[in-house]
Formats: sequence, structure tokens, C-alpha cells
Amino acid sequence: MSANVDHHRRHHPTAPHRDAGGPVWLSAAAGLCASLVGLGLARFAYTPLIPALIAAHWFTPAEAVYLGAANLAGYLGGALIARDLGTRLGSARALRGMMALAAVSCFACAVPISFTWFFGIRFLAGVTGGVIMVLAASTVLPHVAPGKRGLVGGVIFAGVGLGVAASGTLVPLLLQQGVRQAWIGLGVLSALLTLISWKAWPAETSTAHVGEKHHAAVHGTRSPLVLMLSLEYGLNALALVPHMVFLVDFVARGLGQGISAGSYYWVLYGLGAVIGPLLSGHLADRAGFAAALRAAFLIEAVAVAIPALTTSSAALIVSSVIVGGFTPGIVPLVIGRIHELIPHSAASQRTAWAQATTTFALFQAAGAYGLSYLFAQTGGDYSLLFVIGASAVIVALGLELISATVLVRRSPDR
Repeated sequence: MSANVDHHRRHHPTAPHRDAGGPVWLSAAAGLCASLVGLGLARFAYTPLIPALIAAHWFTPAEAVYLGAANLAGYLGGALIARDLGTRLGSARALRGMMALAAVSCFACAVPISFTWFFGIRFLAGVTGGVIMVLAASTVLPHVAPGKRGLVGGVIFAGVGLGVAASGTLVPLLLQQGVRQAWIGLGVLSALLTLISWKAWPAETSTAHVGEKHHAAVHGTRSPLVLMLSLEYGLNALALVPHMVFLVDFVARGLGQGISAGSYYWVLYGLGAVIGPLLSGHLADRAGFAAALRAAFLIEAVAVAIPALTTSSAALIVSSVIVGGFTPGIVPLVIGRIHELIPHSAASQRTAWAQATTTFALFQAAGAYGLSYLFAQTGGDYSLLFVIGASAVIVALGLELISATVLVRRSPDR
């Protein structure tokens, strides 16, 4: 039996695991740099820049909001084209290109030629984030032993948290030199991270089995359990919107504590986002991705609901840190769960992850617009937003429990 297993590993097209030594961790560091550049800096750094853009008369408040929406739309577009782009260029080349493009977009934002120009640049920045989210982990994780995928995935997506943290710390420092200088500083940092990670990506896997990969990819998208997981991931995106979009405003205006207090909770949110992926990934390596995902949904539901139940400082601190942690922390759990559901095909895993990311982007964009509309229609009812977010993740937990039941019923047939 051992010989058969070894024979299967030698001849299976999904590449051996390089979990002994430096290459895997170099690749994980490249993934961290990619998520930091494409998602952290190119996306989250825009939030604290909004007041400065308005104060400098670059854009009106309404225009600044539309520019934020441009990034969300670009993220969806990037998720949709990522798999084909990776197939045509190779995943490593596509990732290098997207990181370079994200750096260029920061430099381009330092030149506010017009609203249309800026909208296009912010859309392009969103595209780079969508492509990186789909390709980064799926490029690295097939080379990692199953027992380490949670932690390595956590390292990769910790870059998102570092970007959130940087948005509350680095950007204000850069803004002391001016808005244009802040964008240039972000561009320089992005370019440096791109160069540092340039040679660290793993070698491309063989493309000799194109037919098998196409078949596996189609199979992955049609699996009911994978489709259900994508829906869970989308519902989770909706659950995150109240904190991602409204937390600072809730504290500043809803509770009357001012912008500085709101920024304090945003920094806590960012700190949670740094450690969240590492903790969730480590938990998954110990307990399994399915169990870790269910625990995450349960904890997240409580944390999202807290601001609707109490506004005490201690409770809001806990809520900010936990929801911040799960903003990127849920990502390694979902992609690891995909690997559990589709254990033997990297092509199918990539397709399923692209599908999940696209669903996330759709729910996130719809949730941001939908909850903003609801907020306006209800005269500023913050509590309702947090209740809706908590309800969404509870539904996600219910779907995951249904999936577990289906797997248990199928297990005797395996």
C-alpha cells in the first residue's frame, strides 16, 4: 500500500509538496507581499485618504464615495478574469504583473487629471486585487504539505491585515507631507515589495495534462458542496460589510465620540486583521478546516452582532478585533476547505477558489450598496445593519452544517 501511495505522488500532475526547508516559506512571503500590495495598500489605504482628498479639493464627498465603489467593481472584474489570465501568462507572471500594476496605480493616483482618470485608475487597482486574491494562494498551496496549509495560507493573507493596519498608521504619516506625496509613498512601498518578492514565487506546474485539468476544473465548479461553500463565503462577505463600511462612522457620529475615537477602533480592526489569518490557519491545521470554519462562523456571528446589543467600550473593542481578524482570517479557512473537498486536483481547486472569490466580490459589492441604501432609508439605523450582518453569517453556518451532514451520509460509499 505504501508503494502505491508513493507511486501516486510521483506521477500525479499536481506537483510534490516542497514543505521541507526554505522554498515554501519564501513562496508564502511572496504571497504575503502580493496580498499586502494588491489588497492591503491598493485597496484599504484609500479609506483614510478620503477626508484628505476632499479637504484638498481633489474631489467632492460624493465623488470620493464613487471612487471607492470603483475599486469594488474592479475587484469583481479581477476575480472573473484571474483564472484565464493565470492560464495564459502563468500564475507567477500574472502575479508579478498585477503587483507591478498596483504600484503603478498608486503613482498614477498622485496625478488627479480628472474624475474619469481617477475612476479608471481605482478600477484598475481593484482588478489587481481580485486577480491576486484568486491566484496567490492557489499558486503556493499546492506545493505545501496538507498539515501546514492553514498556517501558510494565514501568512499569505496576513498581508491584507498589514494593509488595513498601515491604512490607520502609515497613511496619516505620509499625509503630513501632502496628498500627492502620500500616493507616491504608497507607490514606492508597493514597488519595493514587488521587487523583493519577484524571484520567490514557486516554479510553474506542468501543463502537459490540459485535458485532465479542464475536466477537473469543470467538475470543481459543478460540485454542490463547493457551490454551497461559495455561497457561504458570499454570505460572510455580507456579514463583514457593517464593520468594514460603517464601524468608524458608527462610533464617530452614531455614538457621538468623534472621528479620533472612530479611527482608534479602525486601528484595532487592523490589528485583528494582522493576527486573524495566522490564528485561524493554525487552528485549521490542528482541528481541520471544516471544524475551524464552523467555529469561525459562530464566533463571527456573535462579534458582528455585538454593536447592536451593547455600545460599551470593552464590547466594541472585542467586536472590532474579532471581526477585523476574520476579514482576512476566513480566507485561508475557505481555501483550505476547498482543498479538503477537492483533494487531488490543483486545477479544480483553482477554479473553485476563483468561483468563491467572485461570489465574495458580488455579495460584498451588493452588500455595501444595499446596506448603504437601507441605512439612508431608515434614517441612520446602525443596529439594523449589524443584525443583518450577523444573520448572514448564521445562515452561512447553517449551510456549512448541512454540508457536513451530506458528507457524513456519503462517507460509507467512499
